[in-house]
Amino acid sequence: MRLIFLGTSAGAPTKSRNVTAIALQWIQLGKIWLFDCGEGTQHQFHRAPINISKVDSIFITHMHGDHVFGLPGLMASRSAAQGSLEPLALYGPEPLNELLQQTLDLTHTRIKYPWTLQSIKQGIVLEDDQCTVECRLLNHGIPSYGYSIVEKAQPGEFLPEAAMGRGVRPGPDFAILKSGEDILLDDGSVVYSSDVVGPPRRSRKIVICGDTGVTDATVELARDADVLVHEATFMAEQTERAVSVGHSTTVQAAEAARNAGVKQLILTHFSPRYEQQNSEMMSALLAEAQSVFPNTVLAEDFLVQTIMPQSD
Repeated sequence: MRLIFLGTSAGAPTKSRNVTAIALQWIQLGKIWLFDCGEGTQHQFHRAPINISKVDSIFITHMHGDHVFGLPGLMASRSAAQGSLEPLALYGPEPLNELLQQTLDLTHTRIKYPWTLQSIKQGIVLEDDQCTVECRLLNHGIPSYGYSIVEKAQPGEFLPEAAMGRGVRPGPDFAILKSGEDILLDDGSVVYSSDVVGPPRRSRKIVICGDTGVTDATVELARDADVLVHEATFMAEQTERAVSVGHSTTVQAAEAARNAGVKQLILTHFSPRYEQQNSEMMSALLAEAQSVFPNTVLAEDFLVQTIMPQSD
């Protein structure tokens, strides 16, 4: 899996940052999930190593414009310029339906592919063979949610050389062993799946939070995550302002990561006052967070973060 940051600015774009959008690329499955879709997100796809036509699910954290203004345009581009007829599933707060229906109707925009919208509430919003997605209400001026994506148990890597060394010929028997079943060879010997399949891969957990102030819900949602993506709209000196507008500082986000026991924290959603091109300012942001949680990364537009499977 890879996280690709398409926009990392809060409220308004800057010269070097677009507003919020994060793509989760399921590399082996050939699909992309999008989390939030600020204005101009479809332009960012043209500059990133991913394609709009591969987006099959979009998750919206809340209804502020810097997180949703790009959605109608992206849906239209996916239908027209990209020519994708594959279904699109959307998940978000209940008002999202009115926004999309009115915008598409008033602009006479015809979406050629089937699309569905599920209004989210706290709890499980999606479960399939690959993963479980849960959302939790956070602490913002309007309902804002965080999403956890928890991968289901994955089998270990099949070791073809080990299988052939035990007399197994490439073909259907490989698939049987890979599925966890043992096989009986013509000479009467048994080849055990456990001898030719590596240890199970630990499930990965990614948590992507919408705009939020300090809340226990973040810690509960992010418990033991591989990666927590959290907003850091302000530096610590702006703590009072952050509290008043339902946002977080670098230090508050780092404290949430530490308390949740996550492995890595990625900060995003920076106030436009912290321009990415100002290296001194960005270094100060990073230093504040790392003083609390050392394994912190500052997101920038088009940052690609790979989350590798690990063996138990």
